[in-house]
Amino acid sequence: MLLFRSNRCVCIGMVGIDSPMLRLSHLRRILRRCIDQNDPISTKAIHCDVVKRGIRLDLFASNILLDAYVKTGFPKDASNLFDEMPERNHVSYVTLSRANACEDPVGLYTRLHREGHKLNPHVFTSFLKWFVRADKAEIGWWLHSFIVKLGFTSNAFVGAALINAYAVCGVVDSARSVFEGILRKDVVAWAGIVSCYVENGFLEDSLELLSRMGMEGFMPNNYTFACALKASIGLGAFGYAKSVHGRILKTCYELDPRVGIGLLQLYTQLGDMSDALKVFSEVPKSDVVPWSLMIARFGQNGFCDEAVDLFIRMRKAFVVPNEFTFTSILNACAIGKYHGLGKQLHGLVVKGGFDLDVYVSNALIDVYAKCEKMDTAVKLFAELSNRNEVSWNTIIVGYANLDEAEEALSLFREALRNQVSVTEVTCSSAIGVCASLASMELGAQVHGLAIKTNNAEKVAVSNSLIDMYAKCGDIKDAQSVFDEIETKVVPSWNALISGYSTHGLSREALRIFDVMKESDCKPNALTFLGVLSGCSNARLIDEGVECFESMIRDHGIEPRLEHYTCMVRLLGRSGQLERAMKLIEGIPYEPSVMIWRAMLSASIDQNNVDFARRAAEEILKIDPMDEATYVLLSNMYAGAKEWANVASVRRSMKERGVKKEPGLSWIEHQGDVHYFSVGRLSHHPDMKLVNGMLEWLNRKAKRAGYVPDRNAVLHDMDDEEKDKRLWFHSERLALAFGLVRMPLSRNRILIIKNLRICSDCHSAMKVISSIVKRDLVIRDMNRFHHFHDGVCSCGDYW
Repeated sequence: MLLFRSNRCVCIGMVGIDSPMLRLSHLRRILRRCIDQNDPISTKAIHCDVVKRGIRLDLFASNILLDAYVKTGFPKDASNLFDEMPERNHVSYVTLSRANACEDPVGLYTRLHREGHKLNPHVFTSFLKWFVRADKAEIGWWLHSFIVKLGFTSNAFVGAALINAYAVCGVVDSARSVFEGILRKDVVAWAGIVSCYVENGFLEDSLELLSRMGMEGFMPNNYTFACALKASIGLGAFGYAKSVHGRILKTCYELDPRVGIGLLQLYTQLGDMSDALKVFSEVPKSDVVPWSLMIARFGQNGFCDEAVDLFIRMRKAFVVPNEFTFTSILNACAIGKYHGLGKQLHGLVVKGGFDLDVYVSNALIDVYAKCEKMDTAVKLFAELSNRNEVSWNTIIVGYANLDEAEEALSLFREALRNQVSVTEVTCSSAIGVCASLASMELGAQVHGLAIKTNNAEKVAVSNSLIDMYAKCGDIKDAQSVFDEIETKVVPSWNALISGYSTHGLSREALRIFDVMKESDCKPNALTFLGVLSGCSNARLIDEGVECFESMIRDHGIEPRLEHYTCMVRLLGRSGQLERAMKLIEGIPYEPSVMIWRAMLSASIDQNNVDFARRAAEEILKIDPMDEATYVLLSNMYAGAKEWANVASVRRSMKERGVKKEPGLSWIEHQGDVHYFSVGRLSHHPDMKLVNGMLEWLNRKAKRAGYVPDRNAVLHDMDDEEKDKRLWFHSERLALAFGLVRMPLSRNRILIIKNLRICSDCHSAMKVISSIVKRDLVIRDMNRFHHFHDGVCSCGDYW
């Protein structure tokens, strides 16, 4: 008798069933019911009762019991039962193959063959599927020989399984050969070969096969539609993909999960989040995949608020997030710098046990790093036991973005010591840090590492190298890296144009801009910013105005505040202050501090007190603590020898707690960076040598015709004191150190300065370059100055 309770059968005995045949037939029915109800407990109970009573199962009943163990998730018990079966047939082997219980599928097939069991299409199909599931698809070619021998190559079921095995191995030609050999192709075979081509990157061929499939009278199914979408998206054939969407709507496959995901990929790839949401509203949302995909795409397209709203909707719908969901929403928090939400998600991650997933942990580190909470980011990084290269890259980039260059480089060195795989991101981040430090020696070493690790040819690394060499004063090497790039993208052009502009080689920047426009790359807002900056540096008024107007007229790019700043600087410093003011007044949004600061600087250069006062007032309305404004006003009054006004400005600075940024210069030597500030040298170990070099340079410069420009000293003191003060400006201290420590074979000396170079230092550097017969390169806050044999690259306009 059997007792059924809550749709689950529990064996308590078989009293009253006397006939063995009746008993076996009844047992088979019970086992079938266990399979249908996925009831492993009853399956085991029945088997125990059979063993207890000594009932001998026939082959048919044994196979059903074997199937029950396989389908209810007991592969080990299935394997034990298989080994104990007194007799087996091909069905036994096929059933066991579905359990993945055997670690030697080849051995099991050999045993089946040796025992002389029937080899039919069902056997081959089952074993081929097993090979694929067990990540041993390459064995398929071995089984293929048996299939050919027995003449099953034309069978559609066997052919589809073979195509799948070859597809997983990437052997597309063999898969195509199998496909063409199938006599009666069905939609499964077509779907298999199309999927094979798509998954292995033969996208155009896959679309041709889809066209042929239609011509041969086969209607596409959910698999072929999903493949068509994937192929067309991969090829960038978005028009074709939309036509596929039309056919999907006609055949009502839009509700299929696979097709729905493909459609979401299409519209999110296009950045059409509105249509993506329409598709999302129609697809089944009980699964986590569409939710995760939409959250990821919203974040990647910069719609961080929408990504957060979608995550909240998902939680309200009781869909359980997975590691991909958490990674996606955390990435959105990182992009949007949502520190508060990131902390809450951190709690959810820990609660769900996802903090052990390295990708989720990396996303958490990124949130804290981008929200400028590096202490927390570093703590998470230190606690992470299964770090990968992304973990290291995230923390290095976090420090780099916060201008913590020393920490970033220290971690980069530690990553190399820990033998972390150097990736494109690692190299480009480290090179970016070297660029910010203007550390060319270290940058060149990282360049060598990038070459060694085959990363130098990658676009992101190449772009970083162009920027690094340009910022380190070597525009020739920047040009060389650019010339070696096979496929030049917009950031590559932008980096080179910006480099030439910063070096004052504005005509060359304009020439490259013209070449870019003739190529396939369309200039963007950053391209025009680089060109306008170059025009501003070289006083190219006509070219700058034409560039600014063409940006709007020919390219449909709305000027940003940075573009207006360049134009105000260009017009103002060229003496067209009224035109510059009209431009400011015509800006469609509120002018920034940088725009008014450019106007203030230009007004002071042109000795226009009225415009200077107006600009200063506007700046201090926006930022009452803007020290640059006080300094420029003080300089203007000092230049006019209005010492009372100078004292008034300095008094205001003191009352408000505003401090002037001290002038600093630094120079790199043998991997170390040496800093110098105006008038201070007592701290430096080479003080005596540097002082001696300064005295020698002073004497030589005066004999060569150097005359101090005392107007550059904006303090009320006597001439002798002014001359002494000028000679101890920070860039001259750095130069003296470079001349003392760097061998004569080093022809170029690079000095970085945090402020604009003064007129007297500029004159002195020109004279000194002809005395020492070396190229002197100074990068101030605006641009590069290349001094060679008494001439500066800026043409004395800076």
